[in-house]
Amino acid sequence: MVVVSDSRAILVTGAAGFIGARFVESCAARGIPRISVDARRHFAERPEHRGVDFGQIVDRDELFDWLNKDQPELRAIVHLGACTDTRQMDVAYLSRVNVEYSRMLWQYATTARVPLVYASSAATYGDGALGHADDESVIPRLHPLNPYGDSKQQFDLWALAEDRAGRNPPAWCGFKFFNVYGFGERHKGPMASVVLHAFDQIRNTGVVRLFRSHRPDFADGHQVRDFIDVNDVVNALHFALDASVPRGIVNLGTGEGRTFLDVTRATFDALGAPVRIEFIDTPPDLRERYQYFTQATTARLRSIGYAAPFTPVERGVRAYVRRLTETAD
Repeated sequence: MVVVSDSRAILVTGAAGFIGARFVESCAARGIPRISVDARRHFAERPEHRGVDFGQIVDRDELFDWLNKDQPELRAIVHLGACTDTRQMDVAYLSRVNVEYSRMLWQYATTARVPLVYASSAATYGDGALGHADDESVIPRLHPLNPYGDSKQQFDLWALAEDRAGRNPPAWCGFKFFNVYGFGERHKGPMASVVLHAFDQIRNTGVVRLFRSHRPDFADGHQVRDFIDVNDVVNALHFALDASVPRGIVNLGTGEGRTFLDVTRATFDALGAPVRIEFIDTPPDLRERYQYFTQATTARLRSIGYAAPFTPVERGVRAYVRRLTETAD
């Protein structure tokens, strides 16, 4: 296990993204030096980033040249940058952005002896036929439902192979993020959480439209996700760095699946509005790639020492809606 120096900077990729910006914001609040990596234009064009102190900014396309030239002393790398669009069908693009870029960061962290924490995804679990346990012996048998999930799976498998071969950073942790919600995701558009979509629809029309079920074993609105507050994700990332998790791929979810109806009703309640929900068909091109149930097993997360409770959906949605309302008004 490696103990990293607090005086060194944390390099954060995807820093202008949803989770990345919240993590950088938390580093600033803790007085941690930070190097923020993303497309440079994103830092200026996303209104939800106003007021965030990103520290030193490096364009993502210039990162490796900059690392080789400046050779910064790093406390750790937190790799959150990726294309997260589950509708993206350009396999070559996903391979370049999600797989090859991640491999280059891993290899840099290995050579420079810098701990690495990276974002994997619950999308790797596919239809859930093999469950949602983060058992590394099961990972090779998982079958994601879309190219995005497959890109995350490919890197997980590569990382495990490199680890077995002894070509690995001094400490590394791949977190399989489940359904993260919270402030700062508006730029994600259709990929933003149901909370944001429900908030906008309630304020605009008073009615929320949800995908109906196309499976007989799930009633409309009873599709299940493990919804996790972005603040809990940020806390877990700091834990992984502070505890210097030795190695491994770990679920990052609450361990409690909740329905889309639960989350939508919580949004109505947070806005003090009457519940009005309509169901619409899931677009045909998404139906075969749609996950009906995800729920993290958290035994491994707890076994490595993460003991903090997770934010209940109702409380997390209420806080998120309050911040959305303040920002919108």
